[in-house]
Amino acid sequence: MADHLEASVTLPSEPASVAAARAYALDTLAEWGLPPETETADTVRLIVSELATNAVQHTFGQSPTFTLDLGLDRDEHLRIGVTDSHPRFPRRLPAAVQQDNGRGMVIIRWLTAEYGGRLRVRPTREGGKTVFVELPWTVPAHPVTAAGQQEP
Repeated sequence: MADHLEASVTLPSEPASVAAARAYALDTLAEWGLPPETETADTVRLIVSELATNAVQHTFGQSPTFTLDLGLDRDEHLRIGVTDSHPRFPRRLPAAVQQDNGRGMVIIRWLTAEYGGRLRVRPTREGGKTVFVELPWTVPAHPVTAAGQQEP
């Protein structure tokens, strides 16, 4: 297995892209050896969904696209990043906020902490931001062959 694997996709900032980002992430992680029917895959699915939804809903039309980046380092750390071109960083809301939306970052923070990961937000050179989640990779990463079998 390579020391570092990367995958990236740029999608339009529209609601249908949230499902496309989830599918891309799960397909990529399956290629890297994570079966889609695991708790880890469910967690990644939810994190990607929340990050992509934020990039679509909270950029107020100022980010025509967003980019989902995935990275796996030495079979130890999975990095999920979503970059958009809106300059405002996510706002921290209290966990008990009673509203219909705006709790995505609360969910992401909770899942990241539950898995012993880290959450970071960094500005981009172009004036936007990237929200990164790094999680421990608990699944041995072995590429899956076209027939669906894991390589040794």
